[in-house]
Amino acid sequence: MHILQEIKRKIEFYCVYQDRCHKEVESKLYDLKLSADEIEVVIADLISDNFLNEERFACSFARGKHRIKHWGRIRITNELKFKGINQTLIKIALKEIEGEYDANFESWSERFWETLFEKNVMKKRKKFCDYFLRRGFESFLIYDKVKELEDNQ
Repeated sequence: MHILQEIKRKIEFYCVYQDRCHKEVESKLYDLKLSADEIEVVIADLISDNFLNEERFACSFARGKHRIKHWGRIRITNELKFKGINQTLIKIALKEIEGEYDANFESWSERFWETLFEKNVMKKRKKFCDYFLRRGFESFLIYDKVKELEDNQ
């Protein structure tokens, strides 16, 4: 039982360092060779002590990926689904970036457009669209913006 307490303490530090989802913690516990029953006990303790909170994780993940990595709603949603976050929490997380989303897209897209030194308009448009599609922004936003930027040239 002493070993389980020590592992629990290690996982608490793991969760304090950065918000984690259940899937990440579970994976870490499996790496530490715990049984399924022991993992359930540790996760239940982490949740009750508020070291593990899926809503808090989803919100901080969405804010961080949007502000730092410049990801759009689609990419954030897909990554959260991959991490096992349910749809309700994903909607809550996306509300965190709602106010700044359009303004950030406007400024990032204009800045990126200026950095593209491509003489061929079709190639420039493709590079622009591909970049923002990979980042997970909605296609209607991208295509409207590229049309606006081309018209202003």
